[in-house]
Amino acid sequence: MRVLLVEDTAGLGEAVRDQIADDGHAVDWVQTLRFAEASIRTTAYDLILLDLMLPDGHGFGFLRTIRATGITTPVIILTARDQVSDRIEGLNAGADDYLVKPFDLSELSARVAAVARRYRGNPSPIIQVGELMIDLGDHRISRNGLPVELTAREWALFEGFIQRPGMLLSRSQLEDRLYAFGAEIESNTIEVYVSRLRKKLGRDAIVTVRGMGYRLETHGH
Repeated sequence: MRVLLVEDTAGLGEAVRDQIADDGHAVDWVQTLRFAEASIRTTAYDLILLDLMLPDGHGFGFLRTIRATGITTPVIILTARDQVSDRIEGLNAGADDYLVKPFDLSELSARVAAVARRYRGNPSPIIQVGELMIDLGDHRISRNGLPVELTAREWALFEGFIQRPGMLLSRSQLEDRLYAFGAEIESNTIEVYVSRLRKKLGRDAIVTVRGMGYRLETHGH
């Protein structure tokens, strides 16, 4: 997933950014609402982590604005305010979940994974694609019962296929997933990653559609 983190406290922002990146997601971290507004205008995010007390305003106003403009991206609020009324106001403003500081980073990971599953319309974190069993929550894959280890970047690319099984993904769509993850993109980068995934997941797991792109094969062989 691509995540926008809006948090002005440097230490916490770094910790959250590193945690989410370690979970295999791409993170853009901004420290003001102005930068957050600019980011969502130019980038399609899968999730927003939103602090409430920011140097240039309150997160609730930002949240109401993006909901009013039809942006349905899930939002998890991060706040030091543990008042029930604040939580109710946040949920009414369009938040999907709420974490009160200080929070445990592993709990944050679990909440992020849960929101991701909910928005994919897939409440179960375990899905089967052909001969692969995929645990979306823990980023674990097994092939015919044997575990498969993917690097974080391989997972970032593979996640694009999982979200659209059987659908064609263009080279530029796949490059975007790696760009978001800070990977250097060269002319043959996608071929290299697809080749690696085929070695690990099976030669027929990802099908090349010549001149168009790639798709995840959804039927076992």
